[in-house]
Amino acid sequence: MAAAPKLALGMKAPIRAGGLAAVVGAGISGLAAARLLRALGARVRLLDRSPSLSPETLGQIEETGAELILGEHMPAHFAGADLVVASPGVPYSPLLALLEQAGTPPLIGETELALPYVHAPILAFTGTSGKTTTVSLSAAMLEAAGRKVFLGGNIGTPLCGHVLSAGEADVLVLELSSFQLQGIRNLRPAVACILNLAANHLDQHRDMEEYRTAKFGIFSGQTENDLALLPPELAAEYRKRGFPARLEIIEPKKRFPRTNLIGRHNAANAEAAFLAARSQGVGEEAAARAVAAFRPLAHRLENLGEKDGVLYINDSKSTTVDALRAALESFDAPLLLLAGGRFKGGDLQSLRPLLREKVKAVALFGAGREIFTSAFAPEVPLTWDPELPEAVARLREQARPGDVILLSPATASYDLYRDYKERGEHFRRLVQDMEKKP
Repeated sequence: MAAAPKLALGMKAPIRAGGLAAVVGAGISGLAAARLLRALGARVRLLDRSPSLSPETLGQIEETGAELILGEHMPAHFAGADLVVASPGVPYSPLLALLEQAGTPPLIGETELALPYVHAPILAFTGTSGKTTTVSLSAAMLEAAGRKVFLGGNIGTPLCGHVLSAGEADVLVLELSSFQLQGIRNLRPAVACILNLAANHLDQHRDMEEYRTAKFGIFSGQTENDLALLPPELAAEYRKRGFPARLEIIEPKKRFPRTNLIGRHNAANAEAAFLAARSQGVGEEAAARAVAAFRPLAHRLENLGEKDGVLYINDSKSTTVDALRAALESFDAPLLLLAGGRFKGGDLQSLRPLLREKVKAVALFGAGREIFTSAFAPEVPLTWDPELPEAVARLREQARPGDVILLSPATASYDLYRDYKERGEHFRRLVQDMEKKP
């Protein structure tokens, strides 16, 4: 068993040695939480709604010494628990209802479990879209200035994994989802940032207000000595909520002309990354070097190259209406759009002016046909196919040199794929396999 990490000054342990913790979700974050709890001397009951898990996951759980319970959660599963730890993506409302029947043990998230053991400054980022690009940019800027950086949270290594490994870092750059922020009590970031805010995860959050409140919770532990970063449209709400940190506004600038990133929204992301890194002493020269060397992350307006004069862009990470809006605004060339999947909410009709201005045709695939058709059909030629290959082939027949075929689905991928990465990789293979037209 790994050694227990040291508590930060003024922090209390989340659970006593010998106490029982129920961890909900046996994914990467849940396993990291289980390992940390075991290192703290707690007993662990690991719960997962899946009827079965892979042999690899079962082996990892066995190594932790946790008790495993599979299937639908029941109040009895939380009986006697001193603490409940929710993995990211576990909806809080139904879980809280179960805990009321089990004596209401305290509920926190995996990130919160680790926070008492963090000793370095935290730069924390959230938002509906652009988080991963921004935290990756900010970490690259800090590294270009010679800092040791831990980059994690909702990307890469969970925070529990970092503190358990006794990883050394001068600064922690954390991507935090709304689910992680729901379970936060001890987050005290030197810099906290909301990049943008639009309807998302309404299939899992009770309503938009719950989602917004979770996002704004990123500022709740800050003091007047800390920095808050927000786009102009969220500044009034920040002030109304009465947070004390110094506020700076994020606006896209031409601060970094040497960049491989596409779109005005990415200029804003780069600015947010720099303002956060600057608070830790990073100069503009080091930041500019990092931006110039940075390549777009996979599935985020990723350039897959040209075929027959047509450019193919993989934006499979576009799972919201606002992400699709940002993608459409990023191009001046005529667009042929691939969209569709499990719709998570938002105002598709608000995209009609952009469709009229920029899009030659839309090829829908998978789920969400009726939702997209009612919103888009009056504005642009529209077709539907059950799967992606047929939709791609349809647009390829229509495309002309100078056009862009853009995969930006504005939906979750679970109708056809395991996740947005699998969807994007499928699109990449389809493009790679194309033969040039005669």
